Amino acid sequence: MNYVNKFLKVSVFFIATVLFAQKKQPNIIYIMSDDHAAQAIGAYGGDLSSLNPTPNIDKLASEGMLFKNAFCNNSICTPSRASIISGQYPQTNGVLDLDMDLETEKQYLPIEMKKLGYTTAMIGKWHLKNEPVNFDYYKVLPSQGKYFNPSFREKGKGTWPKNIVKTTGHSSDVITDLAINYLENLDKSKPFFLMHHYKAPHDMFEYAPRYEDYLKNTEIPEPASLYNQPYWGSAGTKGENDRLINYIGTSVSPRHRNPLKASDYTTRFFGEEIEPKLGTHLAYQKYLKDYLRCVKGVDDNLGRLFEYLKKEGLWKNTVIIYTGDQGMMLGAHDLIDKRWMYEEAMQMPFIVHYPKMIKEGKTTDLLINNTDYAPTMIELAGGKTPEYMQGKSFLNTLKGKSENNWRTATYYRYWMHMIHHAVPAHFGVRTKDYKLIFYYGSHYLTEKDFKNQYWIKNKLGHDVQTPATWEFYDLRNDPKELHNRYNDPAFKEIIEELKKELKRQREELNETDNKYPHIQKIVNKHWND
Repeated sequence: MNYVNKFLKVSVFFIATVLFAQKKQPNIIYIMSDDHAAQAIGAYGGDLSSLNPTPNIDKLASEGMLFKNAFCNNSICTPSRASIISGQYPQTNGVLDLDMDLETEKQYLPIEMKKLGYTTAMIGKWHLKNEPVNFDYYKVLPSQGKYFNPSFREKGKGTWPKNIVKTTGHSSDVITDLAINYLENLDKSKPFFLMHHYKAPHDMFEYAPRYEDYLKNTEIPEPASLYNQPYWGSAGTKGENDRLINYIGTSVSPRHRNPLKASDYTTRFFGEEIEPKLGTHLAYQKYLKDYLRCVKGVDDNLGRLFEYLKKEGLWKNTVIIYTGDQGMMLGAHDLIDKRWMYEEAMQMPFIVHYPKMIKEGKTTDLLINNTDYAPTMIELAGGKTPEYMQGKSFLNTLKGKSENNWRTATYYRYWMHMIHHAVPAHFGVRTKDYKLIFYYGSHYLTEKDFKNQYWIKNKLGHDVQTPATWEFYDLRNDPKELHNRYNDPAFKEIIEELKKELKRQREELNETDNKYPHIQKIVNKHWND
């Protein structure tokens, strides 16, 4: 009988301990919009902040912590999302570009959260091709999905990928409704982890009709580099003697003559007969207004979600993270879309709200990247960063403490050479003060491998060899990256140190070109240019 009593006491103690631990664990909602640049969030104080496009996100930042130096390691949807959910860099998780799948066993974040006792869900834009099997529940857009009346693939509604259900409305409204409905019907006895992903403001910018008059009579501030930037770039971004200036990089102006098809928002939208500068101005105004109308739709819907959390008593015990899967070129350097290592595309907004841990109105310049997100959420949930993850948790920063042995530079690489938006392949490192970029100008695949690649077969451009060149920017004195100072003798020693750091990280992070000797040959040839 004593053994029975002892067993019961131990069992009761164990159950009580587990329940107590679960009670202390916060709920976590990870909110991610597609292509929402930091400069399009008021709290980041950029040129667009005066337009007040994001009052709900701004309030979230004022009550939590805003990260000024959050960056992706590859500014394109699928690879960035793969790094976020795996905690790994592209060559380790196996997703270099839009053609690659993330293997289901590498959906590490929901796997680890379930180990910690969380109910897991994924709602909205997934864009990782394979079924999100490691979530308890999912309802995700097929590929990019549609802005209006989107269909979803839903767990429990059939076999992937035929488990299609239809909805009515604008995607931002629908995705918010789905998230709230999910939370309303959720068993709250366990902590929950929800990934809540918007399609907006991805390109085509199909906003809800109610935003038609938003910014209608407003003049959107224009970046000076849209029209004039005599010291920016290199032969790698413009060609030798500017010979490729009409081919590289989709533009706002009529500059871009790439046969791949320039953006619908270039001056061609208004007709070729318009004077070029006026056409560029009109194109920019339309491009930004449509983009910001989609942003406004996201922000208004977040207001709805936040009100629901407050009403249901979930606000204080829920970690809310807001971010984008990368940034977005919004006219700077006469460029649109993402992909580039320039600030507008590489920087990610990252805001964390958790009243039980984070004091109001905090900002940090800690240098983080998207491989750090999964480790941090795992540790917020009470776990430990798995050894297989390459990112690091910044939980100490959220607690108001300092981090030990933190990185001084973050690595970046874009692989999809000259495909779709005609961006040359490149890699580099960014510190808090400087940025070094190497344009190696070649696709990682050779011609015999192209036949199996959708984006290569359908978007072309991969066979254009662009010049191999370096760019260096002094971010302290040139935050808008207007002056390439790679050949300035004053920065020779700094550039040499950055090259050492770049080489070290490529080796440490499994990001070398051992598998691609034709690229390594280019790197070796031009390393000391």
